[in-house]
Amino acid sequence: MSCCSSIPVPLADASAPNPASAKEIWLASRDLGDGLRQVILALPDVHCAACIAAVETALRKIPGVELARVNLSTRRVTINWRAKDGDCPEFAGELAKIGYVSHLTSFEDGTRDPLLASLLKALAIAGFSAMNIMILSVSVWSGADPATRHAFHLVSAALALPAITYSGRIFYRSAWTALSRGRANMDVPISVGVLLAFALSVYDTFQNAPYTYFDASTSLLFFLLAGRTLDHLMRGRARSAVGALAKLAPQGANVILAGGAINYVPLAEIRPGMHLLVAAGDRVPVDGVVIKGISELDCSLVTGESRWKHVEAGTAIQSGVLNLANPLTLAATASANDSFLAEMTRMMEAAESGRSTYRRIADRAAALYTPVVHGVALISLFAWLHATGDFHQAVTIAVAVLIITCPCALGLAVPMVQVVAVRRLFERGIMVRDGSAFERLNEIDTVLFDKTGTLTLGEVCLVNAGSTRPDILSLAAAMARYSRHPASVAIAAAGAEWKQFSRVFEEAEEFHGCGIEARAGDAVYRLGRPSWASTTPQPESGERNRSISVLSKNGEAIAAFSFEDALRPGALELVHFLHEAGVSVGIVSGDSHAAVSSVARQLAIEEFSAELLPSEKVDAIRALSVADRKVLMIGDGLNDGPALAAAHVSIAPSSATDIGRSASDFVFLGHSLLAVKEIMQTGSRADALIRQNFGLAIAYNVMSVPFAIAGQVTPLAAAIAMSLSSIVVVGNALRLGAGIETGRAIIRAREPATVGG
Repeated sequence: MSCCSSIPVPLADASAPNPASAKEIWLASRDLGDGLRQVILALPDVHCAACIAAVETALRKIPGVELARVNLSTRRVTINWRAKDGDCPEFAGELAKIGYVSHLTSFEDGTRDPLLASLLKALAIAGFSAMNIMILSVSVWSGADPATRHAFHLVSAALALPAITYSGRIFYRSAWTALSRGRANMDVPISVGVLLAFALSVYDTFQNAPYTYFDASTSLLFFLLAGRTLDHLMRGRARSAVGALAKLAPQGANVILAGGAINYVPLAEIRPGMHLLVAAGDRVPVDGVVIKGISELDCSLVTGESRWKHVEAGTAIQSGVLNLANPLTLAATASANDSFLAEMTRMMEAAESGRSTYRRIADRAAALYTPVVHGVALISLFAWLHATGDFHQAVTIAVAVLIITCPCALGLAVPMVQVVAVRRLFERGIMVRDGSAFERLNEIDTVLFDKTGTLTLGEVCLVNAGSTRPDILSLAAAMARYSRHPASVAIAAAGAEWKQFSRVFEEAEEFHGCGIEARAGDAVYRLGRPSWASTTPQPESGERNRSISVLSKNGEAIAAFSFEDALRPGALELVHFLHEAGVSVGIVSGDSHAAVSSVARQLAIEEFSAELLPSEKVDAIRALSVADRKVLMIGDGLNDGPALAAAHVSIAPSSATDIGRSASDFVFLGHSLLAVKEIMQTGSRADALIRQNFGLAIAYNVMSVPFAIAGQVTPLAAAIAMSLSSIVVVGNALRLGAGIETGRAIIRAREPATVGG
């Protein structure tokens, strides 16, 4: 079951830092202006929507707090409060009162998962105990004599003890934490049922009774732990993009001192006004203005623009862009904490926090399950005690009720379907990062695309290669090999087959931002910007989204090359599928209006926005969310990261940046956008099976509980019935995997041929 109850509260870690004091929080907080301050605290014990609600409710009750937002992915909470006279509330103390430890920084290293290791160990021990006790139980059921039966019961008790004490502690700890804070959770009836069944079995063993229920209690633990481990594995796939974004920023920068010396300083020590040296091949560390140097920047990760950007003195540039050509001297205009990448990080965290408030079906079912189970078992206990006066019989029936209503089937309903769905999509070359996305995907009514790298391949293609003379194309290709500019790469690739016309140049030089100049005898060839390469004006391209490069000889143009960004395979088919499904389709892009409108026209997409900043993409998604629209965002760049995290569901191609992939729920490995269609169809089927599994689990309880209340079911029979219900749920989940090869064959037949690298 996917809720607070389903995740154990970790034991105190001796290596963990102590909770932050009010003074430490004040020093670590950030001044937002107008008396408002912000701090981010790590919460290692939050695990679900119920945890989020508990933490945010407690913090909002503190005077002065204006915002408390939990990010489940990073297990951190962002707090904005109105400071008065330098006072800082005791946030850590208030969180401790409701059972949550908080720290200024997370002490989880992210490379290991101690909770998963604990779950696997507990599962192994419970499985070993249950298996061996079942073997002994068969002998008892077969009619063993009293002495042998008693011996087997003693051995079963010894085998059950490790499972009850070690494996069961995962549930006991969570149940005790909830009860000690005055609330109940799913682990309370589980713990009561397991411990009562074990205690009753120990009592019956020493009374030499014919039956004990060690097999029931250990089997119960095994099935519950199996579902919990699967659920944890699926949730563990959802990793925050914030960490990947932080890795993109340099650790420091080269600062030019007053005397001209260069000193490398940590990023946190950079202040506005400092002069920085950014070498070719380095990323810009903070926002700044170029004061010396001419170069080309790759801004695709930041703006989504596929073309390189020419910069010179006076040009303002953002942190995160890549310097490609020559060294640049910048005057920093912002500190690291106020730069573009830092703002992207804050937007990403805010967007992820919004998605983490989504309550899964399992979470909603958990809220109703606990009080019902407690009430039914308690009524059964007192009713039978009042009717018969037999305490042993009353306890036995209450235990049977707790076991037969155990949420094993409910606990397996979601993770089993997710595991099968993940395998199905893996067969199609699609990676699933967050299992809950299968449920969210079924609610989608709007799809937004980025353009560059998503609807298009993000690769410049030469359009008029077929109409260009082979000797001219070969000449241009020979010059283009001296540059790694996207247009040069496209020309070199197009002219590779005409090697018989290859030309050798005496010298060649690339002028960044202009083009390539080469000499052969008395001839001077130029390939690049029309205004630089030729002395005669060149006609503009007939297509608004195309760019032109000119090849000239001694200043006279001899050829013009036209480029465009080719559509991604499957784009047209996917848009048609979405339109037929009644889903609204739009484009949100940082690229130019001309380029975006051209792609929108080709794909028959009426709604589009161009030249958007990352924050404006997030604003567009939030505006749709306010209108109760559920958005699927498909993008690939760094500038798409916050939008991907803010959307209800998100998908990225494998060619996306690390940040784009990390912020997405699904990542497809191929070139074709028909993978999105496969994801949506699989998600719809998975959601239907999850709901069927919950229906089966509820039907099982409705039919079986009356027999348990009537005293017609022993704890052992209850354990068998519970196991059978779990098997039915697992079998139903496996139906999702049927017909994988057939589905693959159908979709492959519809896919266009792959283009591009």
